[in-house]
Amino acid sequence: MTEQQFDVFLCHNSEDKPAVIEIAQQLRQNDLSPWLDVWELQPGAIWQFSLEQQIENIKAAAVFVGQQGLGPWQSEEIYAFLQEFISRKCPVIPVMLPNAPQQPKLPIFLRNRHWVDFRMQEPPPLVQLVWGITGIRPLVPLNTAQAINTQTAANLDAVVWASPTTIDIGKPPEPKDDLSSEKGIDYRKLRDLLKAGKWREADRETYEVMMRAVGKKSGTWFTQKELFELPCVDLLTIDRLWVKYSNNKFGFSIQKNIWQQCGRPQSSGQSWNLFCVQVGWQDANKVHYLEHQETRASFDKAPLGEFPRLGRGWWGVVGVTGVSSIALRLESCGQRHQAS
Repeated sequence: MTEQQFDVFLCHNSEDKPAVIEIAQQLRQNDLSPWLDVWELQPGAIWQFSLEQQIENIKAAAVFVGQQGLGPWQSEEIYAFLQEFISRKCPVIPVMLPNAPQQPKLPIFLRNRHWVDFRMQEPPPLVQLVWGITGIRPLVPLNTAQAINTQTAANLDAVVWASPTTIDIGKPPEPKDDLSSEKGIDYRKLRDLLKAGKWREADRETYEVMMRAVGKKSGTWFTQKELFELPCVDLLTIDRLWVKYSNNKFGFSIQKNIWQQCGRPQSSGQSWNLFCVQVGWQDANKVHYLEHQETRASFDKAPLGEFPRLGRGWWGVVGVTGVSSIALRLESCGQRHQAS
């Protein structure tokens, strides 16, 4: 075994190895040293002995949860780390992989720990993971490594004894979109419109699917209560699609961040006008609101957060009421998600 000092032990189910390798590469790109079995285990070595050596010296552990849940050996690793880390006051970080279930089953001793969620765009999961490992919150954008080819990594015989520098990462496959819905709503049309960059049409479709999510017919209005009670799964699916296909330019969570920076306006006034100018819903002189057909709808010219149009367009809600309601609902969904 090398005497290298590692920053974090990556505890994972072997079924999730491709996704964990990708995250390990991203950590290395950001000057952290992860301990990963396929990189650090000497051929012929007894892995339990190697693990014991790491438990005594390593600074943190990340416990990855994917579609298959925790593996049998993974559970033993968690118990061993917790026993050691409690005495050393080191972090044990639950990490939800992109394919983790909506309601993952965690051991009781992990449920009270704040997790990192790679199913979400916000807060940025890599930033959260680095923060958890180092105790220092990154203030600048992080480097991200190219994803490993899933088919290559799935063939464990091909990578299990390979060094990190010899793994063929190839071109990553395009991940499938999570189109989950509590109400059985089909989000494929919205996804296809966003993928094609048809922002106005996608905005209209967003109104339609949200109407179905609250159980109303097209052509009617949302009430503030209905926006507060939007199903979390559906709201997060809609936001995730907007954020992904606009490359982090449009989406409810993007608007929420701007709303927070503008002082979280709950009623009309200077803070609300500042928000509207920033997202392009009001002219720079704050004289009048721009109607939906006046939106730039051009990716290069549109300001950050211009879509979806919560205030003046398809929505039938009065400006600040719609924005604040959606922003607060996103916050509520995030808190509920972490507590579940």
